[in-house]
Amino acid sequence: MPTRLKDVATASVAVAELETTALAVAQLMRKHHVGALIVVDALEKSRPVGIVTDRDLVLALMAEGLDPAVFTAGDIMSVELVVASPEMDAMDAVQLMRANRLRRLVIADDEGRLAGVVTLEDILQLLTRELADLTAGVIGARDREFEQRA
Repeated sequence: MPTRLKDVATASVAVAELETTALAVAQLMRKHHVGALIVVDALEKSRPVGIVTDRDLVLALMAEGLDPAVFTAGDIMSVELVVASPEMDAMDAVQLMRANRLRRLVIADDEGRLAGVVTLEDILQLLTRELADLTAGVIGARDREFEQRA
């Protein structure tokens, strides 16, 4: 049975608003132990409008010597947000992530509300479990076949 994104995605997502300072963004990332925040609309806090990553902070601000207390999440976020449905098959999500060269995929419901985030690490954990199950099944079948021959 295919695994849907809603089964592997993180439902509790750290967010920031467009006007959140880059300094506050970095502090929120540290507080929540994440490498990215989903930027949400100030009025509709459940509607994702962008994503800001630790890499964005480094390349857009720190490398340029800019003041993170002056710039906002809206200034440095990626606005070309790739969004997937909670019902999307995890393997289709892998293709989408690969095609867009993403480490994180924002999950939104049919109304465009934030439903979670799936990361490359989430996908790797899923694949690891699937491979472990496959290995156990193959080894178990081989052992049963060996016992029947003995």
